[in-house]
Amino acid sequence: MKEQTISIFDTESGSSLVVYKSHLEQIQQQLSKYGLTGNQSKVYIYLGKYGAQTAPNVCKALKLPRTETYHLLSALQNKGIVSATFQHPIQFTALPLEKAIWILVNSEKERVKSLENMESELSQLWKNIPTFDSEPKDDENKFQMLKGSNQISSKITEMTDGYQDEFLLLGSEKDLIKLYHSDFLEPFEKTKRKFRILSSCSEKTLYIFDNLERKNVKSLNKEIQDNLCFVLKDNSELLFFIQNATHTNETFAMWTDSPVLVYSMKLLFESVWNSSKNIHL
Repeated sequence: MKEQTISIFDTESGSSLVVYKSHLEQIQQQLSKYGLTGNQSKVYIYLGKYGAQTAPNVCKALKLPRTETYHLLSALQNKGIVSATFQHPIQFTALPLEKAIWILVNSEKERVKSLENMESELSQLWKNIPTFDSEPKDDENKFQMLKGSNQISSKITEMTDGYQDEFLLLGSEKDLIKLYHSDFLEPFEKTKRKFRILSSCSEKTLYIFDNLERKNVKSLNKEIQDNLCFVLKDNSELLFFIQNATHTNETFAMWTDSPVLVYSMKLLFESVWNSSKNIHL
């Protein structure tokens, strides 16, 4: 009888439902990438697994404040992944997961498309406002902290698109696999600009470099720790991972144009490059 009065989100040691805790945490983590907050995903999962429910039932089962519960249900309705009946009391139902994801993804696509369409208008509005900084300090060294794969990928793309002299990359096998699946290496396939890559890729993952000039790729010594990953652009910009792609949690990186840091990492790259072996065909 007790199991009928608790939900799958209860983690009491005596409950048989505790075995689902890790699965629920993983689902909530993934749903957060689609823009759902922790409690929004909690409500969605509850409705999806327990069927149509009234707001008081959701409030009681998930131990949420009454007012917050109504706000959460309203937000999920606005996102289009929860529907409500006209009957009294109102029953709330979650859309199937596959359809909900489709709706969330397409909603994000429309949002991005709308932002792109606003670019020229926003740029013109920006130009209409005068600049009041009469003495810009462009010569000062800058740095930028980056969190998550989207921010980091965007910054790396900016660096690869704008380099003129040479682009250098040092990373582990797992780092390169992740970059490969994000199409990071595509710009280097037909480029005439210089680039060099140092990686600990094994024989099984050499396919990553199939479309690249092998002379531009060398294999890292196995003695070098596999948590080192950085990219260098034109001896002027550096991006290095604070937690590399092998880490299961959020990834962090730092970008800087500091000449001292750039020069130091360039010396490290050249030292490792000179002691590394070419990847054979």
